Amino acid sequence: MDLGAAGLYEQPFPTHGKPLSTLSYASHEQALKILDETCAAPNGLSLLQGPTLSGKSTIIRKFVDSLPQESAHAVVDGNRLNTTGLLEAALRQFGYVFDHSSPNELLGMLRVFALQQAASQHPPILIIENAHGLNPSALRAVCELATLEVRNTSALKMVLVSDRPLRTIIDSPAMECISGRLLHDFHLHPMSSEEVVHYVHEKLRAAGSLMPEFIFPGTVCTELWRSSAGWPGIIDRIALLALAQSETLPVPVEIIESPALPNGTWDDLELIEAQQQSTALPGPPTLYVSHEGETIRELIFDMSRLLIGRSEHNDIAIGSRFISRHHALLVRHGSSTFLMDLNSSNGTFVNSRRVSNHVLVHDDVITVGHHRIKFDDPHATKRGSLDGNEFVDTAVMKTLDDMRKRLAEDNTEILPAPPENLPTSGI
Repeated sequence: MDLGAAGLYEQPFPTHGKPLSTLSYASHEQALKILDETCAAPNGLSLLQGPTLSGKSTIIRKFVDSLPQESAHAVVDGNRLNTTGLLEAALRQFGYVFDHSSPNELLGMLRVFALQQAASQHPPILIIENAHGLNPSALRAVCELATLEVRNTSALKMVLVSDRPLRTIIDSPAMECISGRLLHDFHLHPMSSEEVVHYVHEKLRAAGSLMPEFIFPGTVCTELWRSSAGWPGIIDRIALLALAQSETLPVPVEIIESPALPNGTWDDLELIEAQQQSTALPGPPTLYVSHEGETIRELIFDMSRLLIGRSEHNDIAIGSRFISRHHALLVRHGSSTFLMDLNSSNGTFVNSRRVSNHVLVHDDVITVGHHRIKFDDPHATKRGSLDGNEFVDTAVMKTLDDMRKRLAEDNTEILPAPPENLPTSGI
């Protein structure tokens, strides 16, 4: 199909060169975080591993683009490189010009450059792609560079990138200077089915589509996910082929091909479980209800909403004349928790400040009457804003409507009508 017939002005799934847009997903974001931590650490050296077409080059490009101008960096393809080839490739990217230098001379140049940069608080960054393809002499040069220090800080930050596990190489006795500095041993994981839908549709939008769902409907995106196992480079190739072969829109699901898929670079169940835990969604908050300094109830907030008040119909029922029958409402929306006072007689307070609407963060203390409720959620570190219409429409208003139906039998107090614009917390 011609791109113009699909409402596109560029190829949304290019397989070479810089992509139209770089789209993030969970494993991609974690990889970028690890690269940032590697550069910030005094002795930063990390491994980045993922199968062919897993998005390693895209991640490295985005990371390099984010570096400050004063940060010298080199990205070298290590496949089949010997010592001379490795050092020449790095030095050229660091701005050196040379003729017929010996490996020792090249190593000396790079050593002096790294030490000078590190002494000025800007240690250079060396990223070696296909690090598994370096020959033994080049690996020995990498080890020697890894020992360079200025004031007990590594003079050269390193990232070794590979489409196969590097651990067997790093764990050999000859590589102890590398393994001793290792900060992260990270393996990329594929996208979820939901991430694939977002990935495909955003690429189509970047190429000019106003209705990406019409070109690749959700069912077709799900098939793309199944056929690609969620690896971005494979998604691009399957989607490009499907778009070229389709004679009609939407692209029919039957046209999606299923190529042979690569294995991940992890090599044991323990590593998979560890990385899944590191990218897992945070657990629900815990609420600690106390009176006169004594905790009287502990509650895991694993529901979508929670009602606080004097009536027995509440999720947290507190028999006190200082608390209204339906005093306050907590709503979970994604990873955020929203507190709303329900026109209570004596008010709702957070950290001794009276509130009507409030986004809670870790260790906030809610006061209702003479009782306190401590909000425990280590993942809730940003207060955020309540201005977004999406939050109001999808969470609070729906919850209030549901609560009215539930409390119809206990109508001694009426919940307030949903306001047109919920105010921010003011913090």
